[in-house]
Amino acid sequence: MPYERIVILTGAGISAESGIPTFRDKGGLWSKYDLEEVATPEGFSRQPDLVHEFYNARRKDLLRVKPNAAHYALARLEREYPGEVLLVTQNVDDLHERAGSRRLLHMHGELLKIRCEACQGVFPERGAVSTKTPCPGCGVVGRLRPHVVWFGEMPFHLEEIYQALGRCDLFLAIGTSGTVYPAAGFVEIARRAGAWCVELNLEPSAVTELFHEHHFGPASEVVPAYVERLLKKARSC
Repeated sequence: MPYERIVILTGAGISAESGIPTFRDKGGLWSKYDLEEVATPEGFSRQPDLVHEFYNARRKDLLRVKPNAAHYALARLEREYPGEVLLVTQNVDDLHERAGSRRLLHMHGELLKIRCEACQGVFPERGAVSTKTPCPGCGVVGRLRPHVVWFGEMPFHLEEIYQALGRCDLFLAIGTSGTVYPAAGFVEIARRAGAWCVELNLEPSAVTELFHEHHFGPASEVVPAYVERLLKKARSC
């Protein structure tokens, strides 16, 4: 078996082909919305109704789209690879889960969940939420927020992610810009730990020089091809 422990980081680029807009690309979400108003704790404090409307619309759009070949390929890798495979995503969509991935960490939260700031409970949510929606757990009104990590907040699962990066011998970054930290620094951590680092992207990221190997093109093409290559090597060992 060529690699025993694989860590995979996915970003907005893997879901773009499913119809989910990216953030920083031309025409992305941050060219249409003021991130200070809809993606910061301060913006939520100022205009909670506006923030809820933004995430209600994104939730509705998410339920209209489907996983693409890249999502299915990663689920296949987890299912068929004889070694450990951990998927870490910056995405708040559920397309990895719908494709079949199970060993998955959402470092930036999940769009189809809400969190109560009164009881700290986290609950599934597929519909619309407002400042008048009571918490499904404690019943308090006006304390629900999207279960996503906003600018200025700490990503989830970092300790577990760093431990995995320090143990992996293969690190893949798929559909990431390499501009958002701490995720942009994952390749450096994995490389220092001795992992072979591979970038699968539409174009070079901001940290492309830190990768040993690169495959550029649409995620729905390069990811299934690379997964097939990994599985073929594993079967031959």
